[in-house]
Amino acid sequence: MIELSPVGVKCNLNCPYCYEIPMRDAGNLSAPFDYDKIIKSLEERNEPVMLFGGEPLLLPVDYVEKIWKYNYEKFGENGIQTNGTLFTEKHYELVKNYNVKVGISVDGPSDLNDTRWAGNFKLTREKSDKTMEAIRRLCEIKCTPSIIVTLHKKNASKELLPRLKEWFKELEKVGVYAARLHTLEVEYDSVGESLAMLPERNAEVLLEMAKFETEELTTLKFDIFSDIKSLMTVADHGTTCIWNACDPYTTRAVQGMDGQGVMSNCGRTNKEGINFKKSNQEGFERYLALYNTPEEHLGCKGCRFWLMCKGQCPGTSEKTDWRNRSDLCGTWKILFNYFEDKLESKGVVPLSKSPLRKKIEERFIEYWQAGLNPNLYTVYKEASTDSLSKLNKNVINNSQHGDYTRSEELL
Repeated sequence: MIELSPVGVKCNLNCPYCYEIPMRDAGNLSAPFDYDKIIKSLEERNEPVMLFGGEPLLLPVDYVEKIWKYNYEKFGENGIQTNGTLFTEKHYELVKNYNVKVGISVDGPSDLNDTRWAGNFKLTREKSDKTMEAIRRLCEIKCTPSIIVTLHKKNASKELLPRLKEWFKELEKVGVYAARLHTLEVEYDSVGESLAMLPERNAEVLLEMAKFETEELTTLKFDIFSDIKSLMTVADHGTTCIWNACDPYTTRAVQGMDGQGVMSNCGRTNKEGINFKKSNQEGFERYLALYNTPEEHLGCKGCRFWLMCKGQCPGTSEKTDWRNRSDLCGTWKILFNYFEDKLESKGVVPLSKSPLRKKIEERFIEYWQAGLNPNLYTVYKEASTDSLSKLNKNVINNSQHGDYTRSEELL
């Protein structure tokens, strides 16, 4: 799916932790919107579209409708990621008519959402109310949105986390069933000092939310926990891009397009405020380097969770340098340890403890050196049967659309 950003990184809010701030600070805001060029580019690529930003609903509603109508007639569905503050009755009508899957970014109710700044406290709270109204209305018209929440000091401190959990219960009651928890991405020291929690606190929050999901929620689920469990049991089909060896110069999971129809990468990799041109060939130098670099030098050498984590998203790398592992390595280790113990308590051997782990790692190194990026399930099956003594591109290509059922041998 193409993430179309018709207004570039322009937004009606000013969230201090936004990963697009380097682009704005560099004056690299957007190319002028040109509908005809966008449609021409979409015709050439023949892929469905998700509206993205900045804030995509800054685009005049007539153009929103034209894009959604075009995409619906070709693919039968649409998508949008928005802060939810600009919905009008016309937008709700379009969402329903054109089968739009809506994702809303919000950090909680009222003051828990104050970091999503609108200029002053009064206006910020009004915008937060607008977002909550959008979530309720979308549920009422049977177009239930998914939610993205960024965790930080202003909504996940020990004092505030109980309120955040109660808010999730309220979301579940109105019909929300899918949510994503983001750890804070720090672009500037000032943001880290004011909003970032220590890795240990991040882990405490995520562990508490994992227990909360199991013990107090019924239908609402957080995909970060299902991802980790799937990775630990070699069922990695559908896991999010942060775990899948993303090349920051091709970002396979994000095929972006600007207002002139020019292709671009995921904005999380634009640390210098430069939207690098998308490469036409994937490279996996980051993962080859991390695998061989000791942890004291910001690598991942010897980590038993390497196959699942792979250094995590390059957009969260130490010192904003994609060559390093994630700056929240400590958080992820605690999470993987937790789910490792949970699986072992049920008699399941997690991948981190599998006797095949080293062989699978070696095969991944061979694939990456050849410029290929298979899924865990495929490489696990190869290693467990030892049926292939050299790279088999056909197996990898087929695996992109094949069976990712959890391996019975592992379980």
